[in-house]
Amino acid sequence: NRNAKAECVIIADSDVLVRYAISDYLRSCGYTVIETSTSDETLTVLQEVKTVIDAMICDAEICGSINAFELFRLARSLQPHLQIILAGSIESSAKAAAQMCDHGPYLSRPYYPQGAVDYIKRLLARSQTKN
Repeated sequence: NRNAKAECVIIADSDVLVRYAISDYLRSCGYTVIETSTSDETLTVLQEVKTVIDAMICDAEICGSINAFELFRLARSLQPHLQIILAGSIESSAKAAAQMCDHGPYLSRPYYPQGAVDYIKRLLARSQTKN
């Protein structure tokens, strides 16, 4: 179940246990993973990293000076190709995310690692067919 291209995924989540579990699983599937714990740290990575970032899983309630939805907008302006998955459990967050996401609003938490991998693969496949 290895990923041949080693796509790069950011896991942006303030909960270290959630972040560690999904990051570890994604690495075992062959993805390159960058972990961030706040919206500010995530934005810095998006602005400064030299590698192409293909996807991001972001906690809809991530800590930081900007909320997840503002981070979403800024991330898309910096890297328009970036596939973004908002992870959350609050209905209002899901409704707001639905307005921003092209292919579905979010992953319900708790989410299962293989479900996250499958979701990333679908998003990346869709984005490649658009190019």
